[in-house]
Amino acid sequence: MLREAIYHRPKNNWSYAYDCKTVHLRIRTKKADVSQVSLIHGDKYNWPQAGPQTTPMKVFARDTLYDYWEAAVQPSFRRLKYGFKLQSCNETLWLNEQGFHESEPVNIYLYFEFPFLNPTDVFETPSWVKDAVFYQIFPERFANGDPSLNPADVEQWGGVPTPHNFFGGDLQGVMDHLDHIERLGVNAIYFNPLFDAPTNHKYDTKDYMKVDPHFGTNELLKELVDQCHARGIRVLLDAVFNHSGKLFPPFVDVLEKGAGSRYADWFHVREFPMEVQDGIPTYDAFAFEPHMPKLNTENSEVQEHLLDVARYWIEEIGVDGWRLDVANEVDHRFWRKFRDVVKKANPDAYILGEIWHDSLPWLGGDQFDAVMNYPFTEAVLDYAVRGTRDGREFADLVGTLMAAYPQQATEAAFNLLGSHDTPRLLTLCKDDKRRMMLATAIQFTSTGTPCIYYGDEVGLSGDHDPGCRKCMEWDESKQDRELFQFFADLVKLRRSHRALRDGTYEVVQAEQGSSVLAYARVADSEKFIVVLNAGKRKASIVLPHEKNLSANIVLGNGEAKPKGSKLQLSLPPLGYAIVRIG
Repeated sequence: MLREAIYHRPKNNWSYAYDCKTVHLRIRTKKADVSQVSLIHGDKYNWPQAGPQTTPMKVFARDTLYDYWEAAVQPSFRRLKYGFKLQSCNETLWLNEQGFHESEPVNIYLYFEFPFLNPTDVFETPSWVKDAVFYQIFPERFANGDPSLNPADVEQWGGVPTPHNFFGGDLQGVMDHLDHIERLGVNAIYFNPLFDAPTNHKYDTKDYMKVDPHFGTNELLKELVDQCHARGIRVLLDAVFNHSGKLFPPFVDVLEKGAGSRYADWFHVREFPMEVQDGIPTYDAFAFEPHMPKLNTENSEVQEHLLDVARYWIEEIGVDGWRLDVANEVDHRFWRKFRDVVKKANPDAYILGEIWHDSLPWLGGDQFDAVMNYPFTEAVLDYAVRGTRDGREFADLVGTLMAAYPQQATEAAFNLLGSHDTPRLLTLCKDDKRRMMLATAIQFTSTGTPCIYYGDEVGLSGDHDPGCRKCMEWDESKQDRELFQFFADLVKLRRSHRALRDGTYEVVQAEQGSSVLAYARVADSEKFIVVLNAGKRKASIVLPHEKNLSANIVLGNGEAKPKGSKLQLSLPPLGYAIVRIG
């Protein structure tokens, strides 16, 4: 065994409470190097009397270099001492905190320890998120329902989007089209910022306690939230707490009074006067945007203001959670306070961080429930859209992501294929709907909650911002209704079958150099096999199959033929098949 590849640490994603009774333990070994791993565990106070227990561990994820093993145990007294027994064809090793041993260690105090399963330490995510399908709405471009709210320089609906123009989208427009959202089948909406701000994107907040007057009023938003709830639809708002806008009154005061302003410490000012020198502000900002000054969330008054904001929209308006913009640039201590406030206001609220990279420091149960899963986004696009990863490489990267976080964070991950910050999926696919459907089929059959960016379901295209922020197309004669039906069928399939939402995930076939990939999702007595062909030629695949069980393609294309202990599948170029077994 390659000892250098073996890794465990008693915390984070390697040793954690999954719920109030269950502890998950994980260990990493070199890929295909270890044939068996056993968890040796017991209670440190009665180990000599009761002796240790042995629980076999299973490989739950693989990537290019490693196998990741896991076991779930329920300690009788919520305490756990444990170590690992690793076996290969010609070697047996034991691992504890003191390292490797060639015989079983007898000193239990040298074993790893999970000291106590305290309920308050359990990382709990809202159970509804695993069952959710989100729909992202960029409010200014979704629908104009009340022209009396239009900005003075509003342009005709459907015009060419620019970074600065307006088309009059508002909350009434959303209310007018809730039937469309309901027909699609989604049960959660994520809104880009709704608060008072001068730009069309609203990420430069002027007033955190007020809906932008071009969108409507606080009362109208509450009415919209109530209507959504009546239809079984949750509502997630966008919070921009990393920075404010240039019209935020405290920032205006500091601009006017400089260091003498009572709000001077609300921002990170390197030097006064506050100005822009060679394109860089003399104060910290989002990127180097002078109209987006960074808030000092270490300041107690800033904390109080923002936490009041977080509490107000949940308690008074009834929203179901927050998406947090530029979340990785805000201090961890603030996010811990934020979680306490939000979960007190609504223990079932969803806290979603916008982070584009490895997010383990935020996913320990004391800050976010989940993050926007951009590493997953890129993996899917590389395999299904760009063709730069083969099936094995895609499966390996998914394996890395599965092992990167505690299971509950992976289950609540926000899986997206496009947003207001990226080119439209159809555009990335060069208008090839087969690639779009292939990528979306992966999204909807993977662990985590999927999100549809408004308009993708009717064939909206568009390059990077501002192209991806087009007006929604409401003329059905100009919509791609075949695509809408595809999305609706996929949403219905996922929502109808637990296996596709939070079932186990296992790669069934993925070979180097092949564009074909197959994986299984299993929960209770349900089993689905998802078969994908990202290549430009017809592909066939033969998989193991349990005799006498049926195999039916419930969505997709191609053929599935059970023959004894084998399942033969054929797929067209850029094809997919979601196969129900049994």
